[in-house]
Amino acid sequence: MHRFRRRHLLTRFQEYNLQRSWYNEFVPQRTSAYISQHDLHLGELTVRETLAFSARCQGVGQRYEMLTELSRREKEANIMPDPDIDIFMKAASLEGGRANVITDYIIKILGLDVCADSLVGDEMLRGISGGQNKRVTTGKSIQHIETLIESAILDEISTGLDSSTTFQIVNSIKNSSHILRGTCVISLLQPAPETYDLFDDIILLSAVKLCTKAHVRMCSSSLTTWARFRCPERKGVADFLQEVISSVFSKTFDAVDHWARRDEPYSFVTAREFAESLKSFHVGRELDNELSIPFDKAKSHPAALSTRKYGVSKKELLKSVISREYLLMKRNSFLTIMAFIVMTIFLRTKMSKETTKDGGIFMGALFFTLLLTMFNGMAELALTIMKLPTFYKQRNLLFFPSWAFSLPAWILKMPITFIEVGILVFTTYYVIGFDPNVGRLFKMYLLLLCVNQMASGLFRLIAALGRNMIVANTFGSFALLTIVVLGGFILSRDNIKKWWIWGYWVSPLMYGQNAIAVNEFLGHSWKQVPANSMESLGVLVLKSRGLFPKENWYWIGVGALIGYVFLFNGLYTLALAYLSPFERPQAVLSEEIVAERNSVKAGKVIELSSRGKGSSERGDEVQRSLSSKSRSSRIGSISEDNKNRQRGMVLPFEPLSIAFDDIKYSVDMPQVSSFYVQLRDAQQNYIVYESLTYSVWLRLPSEVDSAKRKMFVDELFLLKRGGEEIYVGPLGHHSAHLISYFEGINGVSKVKDGYNPATWMLEVTSIAQEAAHGIGSKRGTQQDLFNAMGSMYSAVLFVGVQNATSVQPVVAVERTIFYREKAAGMYSALPYAFGQVVIELPYIFVLSVIYGVIVYSMIGFEWTAAKFFWYLFFMYFTLLYFTFYGMMTVAVTPNHSMAAIVASAFYAIWNLFSGFIIPKTRLPVWWKWYVYICPVSWTLYGLVASQFGNIQAKLDTGETVEYFVQTYFDFKHDFVGYVAIIIVGNQVLCNDHIM
Repeated sequence: MHRFRRRHLLTRFQEYNLQRSWYNEFVPQRTSAYISQHDLHLGELTVRETLAFSARCQGVGQRYEMLTELSRREKEANIMPDPDIDIFMKAASLEGGRANVITDYIIKILGLDVCADSLVGDEMLRGISGGQNKRVTTGKSIQHIETLIESAILDEISTGLDSSTTFQIVNSIKNSSHILRGTCVISLLQPAPETYDLFDDIILLSAVKLCTKAHVRMCSSSLTTWARFRCPERKGVADFLQEVISSVFSKTFDAVDHWARRDEPYSFVTAREFAESLKSFHVGRELDNELSIPFDKAKSHPAALSTRKYGVSKKELLKSVISREYLLMKRNSFLTIMAFIVMTIFLRTKMSKETTKDGGIFMGALFFTLLLTMFNGMAELALTIMKLPTFYKQRNLLFFPSWAFSLPAWILKMPITFIEVGILVFTTYYVIGFDPNVGRLFKMYLLLLCVNQMASGLFRLIAALGRNMIVANTFGSFALLTIVVLGGFILSRDNIKKWWIWGYWVSPLMYGQNAIAVNEFLGHSWKQVPANSMESLGVLVLKSRGLFPKENWYWIGVGALIGYVFLFNGLYTLALAYLSPFERPQAVLSEEIVAERNSVKAGKVIELSSRGKGSSERGDEVQRSLSSKSRSSRIGSISEDNKNRQRGMVLPFEPLSIAFDDIKYSVDMPQVSSFYVQLRDAQQNYIVYESLTYSVWLRLPSEVDSAKRKMFVDELFLLKRGGEEIYVGPLGHHSAHLISYFEGINGVSKVKDGYNPATWMLEVTSIAQEAAHGIGSKRGTQQDLFNAMGSMYSAVLFVGVQNATSVQPVVAVERTIFYREKAAGMYSALPYAFGQVVIELPYIFVLSVIYGVIVYSMIGFEWTAAKFFWYLFFMYFTLLYFTFYGMMTVAVTPNHSMAAIVASAFYAIWNLFSGFIIPKTRLPVWWKWYVYICPVSWTLYGLVASQFGNIQAKLDTGETVEYFVQTYFDFKHDFVGYVAIIIVGNQVLCNDHIM
């Protein structure tokens, strides 16, 4: 049986003249339904809701016009229709009641009435059986009236079903086709004899050739008549038809039993010979005669072929999808309840507003408010991916356009956004102690509405671009990391490198951070002016964090966020319209079938002997070779081409060479290498000016005179490791300007008499001298420490979240197999969980070493063995407990989508109590207990205390780094060992929950 594919079907519509009507005169997808072998449904909907939605999207078509014409002809002929049929047809022709009537009718004829109000279900959600699921797939595609009248093509609908279920489905389709006068073409994989007998006609296809077309009762006898084959006793006709065209089966001696003519040796008949024999048989001649007669369009009804792309108007499509999304939202209402619980975490007492440290606490509260809103939008990623497979199928079947799917998700999110943001703002604003002006309260509410809509659009876009959980989680975590790190809080705008400043200006969170900070710190409660300052406290707080202290930045932020909302949702719609899923359905072929197809393409013909009257000894083989010279030469040329193709390589460009006649540039390699060698040797005996003059003499050509050569060495441009400028200016006589500049730096030793200035310059700018003088470490201010801790915080949170989210889909897939194997008694849960845990240990170790070495060296932490290995230790165990936490959430939830949503709620809580946004010393008493059970807070404790807990260098405020870390964060260096023990204990706790 030939496998029908949707793309092949559309190609045939484009190549052939269907009933003398060209394909561009109608819409093939709505004229003939294609039913795939893959069942893609939304598990949260019931059978009735799934079919009703399909009916609403496909509409009544031309049913109303046809009913009007039928009524007119009945009146002319004085015919009284059957009352029941008349009521049914009139109800089915009305837009309002059609969905329920047709849905109930389809449910009845497909035998789904026993499960009509049951959930469809999925891998982890209990629902209907596989056979009922297959019938729902069929019912969704044959809902519209045009399909019921015309045709439907069903592709291997027996995949994954037993013979009894297949028989019931085909019987239901047969009944519906006979009742509704439709035509169904079904491809089945080796159907049972009772299923085979349900068909009216059989079409046998092989190698894109029509081998036979006959009535089901005459198919076997017709092959005996003109193809010299007969069906053996106790052999199913379907199996017999599939075997006679198989070259693999022809190699066995069982093939001889199919040969009808015992007086002739058996020979394999190719698909081409089948097709030619069919054309010469009376069945083939009648078929050609029927197809050669032009179709008279005047005799056909205008509604015979569907000319509209969609069944109903765009407004009705939008209403249908909105109603479905609202229904799904009610089924997942527990997500909203969980969001409400998380939002109440900010209930606190009023805080003081006297110093910039107090402003930093308020800034942390504002940042967490933004971040919580961003994380709340991350749930859209899992929910969108969960619905994408069904969307792709319905989009290809022309149920609705992509914008009809994207707009409801956006529109329905708005009321929920109003409620979520309202609860967050109105329950925390005055409790925390933000500026009491009511106008600023509603301005904050408006801003967070925009942030929530922006985040939802962003993650929906990432889901549409990623198209599966693994890819989407990877890019989603990367997008969130980039947006948050470059948002202006974790890393101040003044400390962002020039090559990353573009990321600051395109980060949506930057506009939200500036807007919400300006709205708060330019309020009346921050107008007091501290001592020794000419600016208000609020402006000082904004400037200390690198934010813009201007009132107009609030409306700039709101406008930018609204622009991002439209941008992300527009790109989301385009991604839905033009992108297709990564996974393409393919048939699983055995090696024998692949060899058979290759043999047919290569023109090989295999024959076996038959022990008939004129045959020789048993086992003799008769071979028939191809006599056509043209065919032999063609096959030979193909094989030669294949040989050439295997050992050749095609260049995408024509190779060219470029030659320079006279090289006058300073990049001439031989001169540069000799210059470096000679300069290194001459370094001990020449001053900087003499060394550079000598290098100019080596580099410049002889045409440059001595005066011009000296012009090149009047100034020195000195770079340290990493590319930072540390001296740019004139050298002076005997390097006087250079020496005086470096000697003017506090702590730099004076140059000795007769000492080479070049050597002295390299010594005083070495890394060791920088560490000794505390230069280059960027820990002279509190903001420098916040930046360093921000790098640790972002790395721990976002890399850890990425580990947890990436492992969830993998564990979810394996868990489905685990349940089956555990039920079969293959193994218990303990060794399975132990294997999952152990396999992660070396992978996380390699990841931690690669990440730790790169980040540790690039940030510039102190290169001591203790600090370096403490950093690797804490990063390794942090990534471990995030990975185990992701595995644990899958173990306690029904599927990986729900696991991702549940896990995201705890990410927000861990983020709040990590100790970076709000330090432990500023938490109220009734919340300090959670710091001790928050794993991220212990990780930051260990990282910060091990790196900065024993540094005696002073900050610009006069206090040492050690004292500031102890008083502000309550991190003590002597407690690092105990922190390590606690983090190791977290691993054991997560592992126990997994097992």
